[in-house]
Amino acid sequence: MSAAEAAGDIVGGAAKALATPTGVVGAAVEAAWLTTHMALYPWGLLGRHGRESQLGYRVEHLPPVQRGLVISDVEAAGTPILLVHGMVDNRSIFTLLRLGLRRRGFGRVTSMNYSPFTTDVRTAAARLAEEVEALVAETGYERIHVVGHSMGGLIARYYVTRLGGDERVHTLVTLGTPHQGTYTAYGWHSSLTRQLRPGSGLMRELDQPVEDCRTRFVVYWSDLDQMVFPQRHGALDHPDLAARNIPLHGVGHMSLPILGSVVHGISSTLAHLDTEGHTVTPGVTELHPNGS
Repeated sequence: MSAAEAAGDIVGGAAKALATPTGVVGAAVEAAWLTTHMALYPWGLLGRHGRESQLGYRVEHLPPVQRGLVISDVEAAGTPILLVHGMVDNRSIFTLLRLGLRRRGFGRVTSMNYSPFTTDVRTAAARLAEEVEALVAETGYERIHVVGHSMGGLIARYYVTRLGGDERVHTLVTLGTPHQGTYTAYGWHSSLTRQLRPGSGLMRELDQPVEDCRTRFVVYWSDLDQMVFPQRHGALDHPDLAARNIPLHGVGHMSLPILGSVVHGISSTLAHLDTEGHTVTPGVTELHPNGS
């Protein structure tokens, strides 16, 4: 009975979301973006975005929004943002998010690829650590922001909480990340998918205490996420982490990085945080531990 109830809970949440006008629109957007993303996928295998995106301090050529951020807070505009994709994906998933952040005034937005044949989140986290150190050395910024989609958010969380990455990562934004594991991982048997299952060794390790973590977490999850089951497992609930969970309605897993409200939310958050993670502009939501 418990297994049947769990199955009903998993299917019921997505079904309720889909049975709404917003859910129907979200499913259509998901299908359209998935088709577009498949076309962009080969281009995402090439090079590294962002090497050319060095912030300049001349502003007369910039649009008003970008000019405003550079003038009001040069440090916020220049702080590097590193984008980390999910399993069997590449940087092309961030095509629209990267452009959106650039249009909003962030001058250093870069992305990394890790192998689609990755078999271990911990190994990928070590690879992320190398990428972060290279970005720090290249830009001169001691702390950066990271945005992770799907498993990319889990990789970044492991780096921040288990490998000392909180010294380097000011804010970690996750999009559709299975912070509590996902039952879809039972659909394929591999060393990697076993790590993504609820209650796995990796999940238990991530649940361990994290003393004095400096990184602030902003967590987006959706009730229509078809990859994270149950969908509420996309929320982050850890007593030692300063996390703000932002639930969305009717947004598919692949659509999270392209949603306008998500791009705007990320931009607002990263533009208005001081070195301790507090907001510096009235009206911007404060980040409180385990906020919802």
